[in-house]
Amino acid sequence: MISAAAIISLHDQLTQDWHLSQDLPDSSSAPLLSLVGRQHRANFDLWHTEDEARAPGASDAQLAGVKRRIDSTNQIRNDLAEQLDRTLLDWLAPQGLPRDTAPLHSESPGLIVDRLSILALKIYHTREEAERADATLEHIERNRSRLAILEDQRSDLAHCLDVLWSEILAGARRFKLYRQLKMYNDPALNPAIYRHTHQ
Repeated sequence: MISAAAIISLHDQLTQDWHLSQDLPDSSSAPLLSLVGRQHRANFDLWHTEDEARAPGASDAQLAGVKRRIDSTNQIRNDLAEQLDRTLLDWLAPQGLPRDTAPLHSESPGLIVDRLSILALKIYHTREEAERADATLEHIERNRSRLAILEDQRSDLAHCLDVLWSEILAGARRFKLYRQLKMYNDPALNPAIYRHTHQ
């Protein structure tokens, strides 16, 4: 049902494809991997929207628009991470899993997949910097070193996901759906919105 290697492969392929053409759809046929792809797309969009906010010449009006896009994209990202966990829990339920008596894991598979997604983006962009033709040798060496660290971190995290999933299937570990319950986009919960609306 879940394989860290398949997730990493998908993240890397989609990251490469979208940098060539952002209009390319995720063509994954497996429902879970399709969901992983959609969640990764939110992180991809968020990464590049945040870059726009750091552009030195951006006007105040442009920054305000970027901030709104960041908020809405981040909401999508979090919703899809939750949907991943919900999908996994729905798949496990008929098997009596996760076992209620098993120790609780503090991080859900969906949140780990989200972290793997961000690492895929960091790796892609760090590799770009390590291979820049116009960069200094110091810049290249610095980014090669950073790339090795990121690859090691992703390998560790992927192993943790595989171990967690095998323990869940064995009934030795459980996870819960942790709702992010974001407040900043909700006009009924964010006073900066509802106070302004009622004026």
